[in-house]
Amino acid sequence: MRRSFAVLAGVLLAGACALPASAADGDGDQGFVIKDPRITESSGLAASHLHPGVYWTHNDSDDGPYLYAVDSRTGRTVARLTLRGIGAPRDVEAISIGPHNEIYVGDIGDNLGGRWPYVWIYRLPEPKVLKDETVTATQYVVKYENGPRDAESLLVHPKTGRVYIVDKKEDGGHLYEGPASLSTSGANIFRPIAAVDLWATDAAFSPDGQQLAVRGYFGGIYYDWNGGRIQRKGRLDVPLQGQGESLSYSADGTKLMYGSEGAGSPVQAEEAPDRPAAQSPSGEGGAGSAGDKAGSASLKVGAVVLAVGAAALFGVRRLRRRG
Repeated sequence: MRRSFAVLAGVLLAGACALPASAADGDGDQGFVIKDPRITESSGLAASHLHPGVYWTHNDSDDGPYLYAVDSRTGRTVARLTLRGIGAPRDVEAISIGPHNEIYVGDIGDNLGGRWPYVWIYRLPEPKVLKDETVTATQYVVKYENGPRDAESLLVHPKTGRVYIVDKKEDGGHLYEGPASLSTSGANIFRPIAAVDLWATDAAFSPDGQQLAVRGYFGGIYYDWNGGRIQRKGRLDVPLQGQGESLSYSADGTKLMYGSEGAGSPVQAEEAPDRPAAQSPSGEGGAGSAGDKAGSASLKVGAVVLAVGAAALFGVRRLRRRG
């Protein structure tokens, strides 16, 4: 039975990972392929603030305290950072960059399904020069107000620098807000402030901080931020991927970049909804309306695939992954 699941999952993954021509051609923010053989479980993605066209990523687990800077124009790694001053990472799931060019890394996955009493966030300055080097990081202890959670989405607001987490639940999770500033003395308590109607694998703020985008395996949702009182606006045009894990806005906010796990994994680009240039006279984003329709079509395709092979896909995933 496991062998038949694996065969079916392989067929689904092969079809899901097919790339558009722009991605295969390496057009940077139009999409690219991660070529570093060391990156086999890319689980988070963040557009560099200091280096145009560069995206930071990391492996999920079993890799070590490493971050990779990938040039989206070539798909090649241009720097690997080794983090020191932290413990051994357990389940690194997300990455985000704050308003002061600091990288935040979320070691927030829970291999025990929500039983670890605490998780960690690491913070380090984004290097001004891209090269392989060892960088000292600050480690923060994180606890949730309502008990342990499994989560794969960490994001830092680009204006306030406040850190947020979206937990991962099949029936929909919550957006958790951290303290105004993180502290190294004692645990940082994250409190639920809003429901998120998705089994979230990553989330990101738009560069202006006005929108929150959340993705899952087969779809996504975007919200108006409203100072944390989020308001759902529509669906995202999430591409069908083998194991869709990561999400980032491009540095200029015009694209949403969707990443997937696996060796030679693709990062696919879609137009970001409600871009300023696409605002309609009524104030409702024309691009957002189009994105909602496209997202709906994407979800329908995902639903067909889900009906045929979700059991195989997630059965194999649960067998091989630990978080």
